Amino acid sequence: MGAWPRFLLPLFPQASLWGSVRRSAWPMSGGASPRRPRSSGADSDALKDRRAQIMARGLPKQKPIEGVKQVIVVASGKGGVGKSTTAVNLALALGANDSSKAIGLLDADVYGPSIPKMMNLRGNPELSESNLMRPLLNYGISCMSMGFLVEEKAPVVWRGLMVMSAIEKMIRQVDWGQLDYLVIDMPPGTGDVQLSVSQNVPVSGAVIVSTPQDIALMDAHKGAEMFRKVHVPVLGLIQNMSVFQCPKCKHETHIFGADGAKKLAKTLGLDVLGDIPLHLNIRETSDSGQPIVFSQPQSNEAKAYLRIAAEVVKRLPPPPA
Repeated sequence: MGAWPRFLLPLFPQASLWGSVRRSAWPMSGGASPRRPRSSGADSDALKDRRAQIMARGLPKQKPIEGVKQVIVVASGKGGVGKSTTAVNLALALGANDSSKAIGLLDADVYGPSIPKMMNLRGNPELSESNLMRPLLNYGISCMSMGFLVEEKAPVVWRGLMVMSAIEKMIRQVDWGQLDYLVIDMPPGTGDVQLSVSQNVPVSGAVIVSTPQDIALMDAHKGAEMFRKVHVPVLGLIQNMSVFQCPKCKHETHIFGADGAKKLAKTLGLDVLGDIPLHLNIRETSDSGQPIVFSQPQSNEAKAYLRIAAEVVKRLPPPPA
């Protein structure tokens, strides 16, 4: 089966299509195009009726994740702004601020999962008696990621429908137990995954991560507006890589600009939940699988994440009874 574990095929039947391409998807030799059947008037009317029925249904009905009280999505319009690092440390900070809370972390970036490395986890999830995947656990956080289901260097070469099916199964066919908060690390952009999660899962709030750079802020603005359009509360913005302090002379440099996220937050009528500096310790601890909130809890950087987690909880709506 190549990179796909056999025992997961009942959960992901599409995996048997790995790398397969339908012949009809390729152009015919000699430049000829495949003939398309002409649709009759009756077929056209039936298609219109079918579309009308689908539109009449409206948006899909949201269904809670079993055992999960509140869902927090961490998103950004652009990749490379430190969203996954923020999601990992936010999950750890939520647990550090209140040890009575059970925290989960879902890596929804199917094409580029980062959570396994950052959380120092590897291996395949076990299956429960009810055929649900059991999350992998480290630092007190229950984690699920596509990175647990494929080999580390194997690319996931899937079209949108297969990605959506994988996301659905990582949400619904996982034995999450009883969680107070499930933090979802969203992929970059405002595409299928963001829309599907927002419409199918009751999300308590979204956190937007951006650097102060204008290019990143443009996409962060789009991300915030997308969540508003699907009626997901935007809890605020996190300004990541806000400032760099020279370790020798202590001079501060705003490499990506100063206070860009604060200006965007004002435009959107949102709050800045906090600033995270551009610091070597954050990068090193993330790459080593020992996130800074866990490994250096007394550092200024870890304390910044702890303050942000407190602000997030303060802005969440009450959990459902």
